[in-house]
Amino acid sequence: MTKEKVAIFWFRRDLRLEDNAGLYHALKSGYKVLPIFIFDRNILDKLENKQDQRVEFIHKALSDIQAQLLSFGSSLLLKYGCPTEIWKNLISDFEITEVFTNHDYEKYAVERDNQIGEMLNTKGIAFYTFKDQTIFEKNEVLSGAKTPYTVFTPYSRKWKETLNEFYLKPYANEKYYQNFIKTYPFKLPTLEEIGFVETGSVFPKKELHEELIKKYDEVRDIPSMLGTSRLSVHLRFGTISIRKLAKKAIVLNEKWLNELIWRDFYMNILYHFPHISEGQAFRREYDNIIWRNNEVEFKKWCEGKTGYPIVDAGMRELNTTGFMHNRVRMITAGFLIKHLLIDWRWGEAYFAGKLMDFDFSANNGGWQWASSSGCDAAPYFRIFNPTSQTQKFDPQLKYIKKWIPELNSFEYPQPIVEHSFARERVLKAYKDALDKK
Repeated sequence: MTKEKVAIFWFRRDLRLEDNAGLYHALKSGYKVLPIFIFDRNILDKLENKQDQRVEFIHKALSDIQAQLLSFGSSLLLKYGCPTEIWKNLISDFEITEVFTNHDYEKYAVERDNQIGEMLNTKGIAFYTFKDQTIFEKNEVLSGAKTPYTVFTPYSRKWKETLNEFYLKPYANEKYYQNFIKTYPFKLPTLEEIGFVETGSVFPKKELHEELIKKYDEVRDIPSMLGTSRLSVHLRFGTISIRKLAKKAIVLNEKWLNELIWRDFYMNILYHFPHISEGQAFRREYDNIIWRNNEVEFKKWCEGKTGYPIVDAGMRELNTTGFMHNRVRMITAGFLIKHLLIDWRWGEAYFAGKLMDFDFSANNGGWQWASSSGCDAAPYFRIFNPTSQTQKFDPQLKYIKKWIPELNSFEYPQPIVEHSFARERVLKAYKDALDKK
């Protein structure tokens, strides 16, 4: 291939052409832009289930990007392997002047980017990264004492005070699409060629239903209703712009805006308190808890066979669809931790393997909230009663009956543990642990 000087844009958690920060700067660099994506074997090889919805979702999003690029006479270069080796080959194959991408805040991604950045710099290639998946990041929202917030309410208040039109302005990428490199189409490997197979999943559409969002605060806790946006997987992989959604949320529903702010909040926590990436509790004294970690009971929880219908319905929904309603996520997580006294990290890892919208910071934040070990967490003596939660949020058992057809038969198991007994047991375990600090 003739070597012409090119800038590379590296897609990761930003799988769209429009309103993409790093891509905007690449397209304005003065060089033709070669877009690439790397299916990273350091991540994929750890996935035991080769029918992974997330890999299929990414592959589908990349196919959509490829279709757009082909219409401009350009193409996406998709690679499969270990990033370090792939970048060595790219440096050999192309006359690369600059590399552009967007920030990723997770531990492995930060280490990978530091390594790739250093390698590129030694070759005289500039490596630029930009903020794209959050509205505010790192040190942009701090307390008056210039310290990171660890409680959501004051963080959200400062977030809203800091916000102005500048932070919501979309990047006008479409003005510069002619700056993509003109090339013959690169072949996209199939799912099978990277070791995965189709799941048959129907993915949520990338549509914002404004009427639904207007009623979000009224219906968001009812799992039998389509009362949430179902856009979390699109936010997770960047197939939709956070700026676009935040701008809509300001107009449509403040409660839904708060959900977007929670995303920023948990990424802010991950940035400022990296010890949570090492499997440690945010509040380290909670690592003193002595867990029962009964493997038989954990298996029953995973399979949705605890004898508590709201818990079992949630787990079956997760296992079947890769999605679980947020209210039910809180109930199932709280049950594992406080009814069964099983380490929250077991549940965190299980969700990480199953959730289509899995995002480390939000998943970790949610589990640490449920276990009372995290920032702004529920107090340890707050213990959800699955029965009263059912009466409040699924009184007609619409959600439960959808997922547990054998509910009123002998096939459905008896409760795995009695609520009052479990409550007293966990209160003692937490009190004993915290008395040690």
